[in-house]
Amino acid sequence: MINQWLREFDWQQVDTVLLDMDGTLLDLHFDSYFWLQHLPLRYGEKHGISPDQAAPDIHRRLDNKRGTLDWYCTRYWSKELDLDIPKLKREIKHLIAERPQAFNFLENLKLLGKQRILVTNAHRDSIDIKFEVTRLESLIDQVVSSHDYGCPKEDQHFWQQLQMQLQFDPQRTLFIDDSEAVLHSAHRYGIRHLLAIETPDSQDRPRPNYGYPAVTDFAQLLSSQHG
Repeated sequence: MINQWLREFDWQQVDTVLLDMDGTLLDLHFDSYFWLQHLPLRYGEKHGISPDQAAPDIHRRLDNKRGTLDWYCTRYWSKELDLDIPKLKREIKHLIAERPQAFNFLENLKLLGKQRILVTNAHRDSIDIKFEVTRLESLIDQVVSSHDYGCPKEDQHFWQQLQMQLQFDPQRTLFIDDSEAVLHSAHRYGIRHLLAIETPDSQDRPRPNYGYPAVTDFAQLLSSQHG
């Protein structure tokens, strides 16, 4: 599916490129490791239990908030778990890394005159940590967090507010994200060009096909820009 998409895609038909952060431009491994291993370790230490004992409670609370803004909110989880989530994230910030060729792709988008907008469900606290460690901030034109709007990208109200703010043309927009639910939401809103990420977490297996073309890494898109 991706090869056909790349052959047919015309960059001259796109003005705006909307890009997710975690799992798209950045390796999701950092976030997976934090929520599945590091947080249960620190939560267990606080409560005198093992990480294996702590994990089910954390995962249950996370599942209860899945798809909501709270699920992505560092301040919500800091209060809920009585832990400083941004501080704990910084303990493992060495795991933060770009996905293959992502930053080269962003540089090429600038050369092509495309507007590069980071649209993420991550809280500003998390965005700041990623910007501290990488040069991502210098490679994008604008940052939008769903927390700015009070609703996640899964919600149609997010896209309505985004268009009001940016005045982009959905028919001349490319959106790249690793979340099936978010891609569905963007599709419902009318974003014409949609791309998924095949392996958001470099340490995990490829994701199943969501019905959207999925890139393995950004080298494929770099090739299409020069094709």
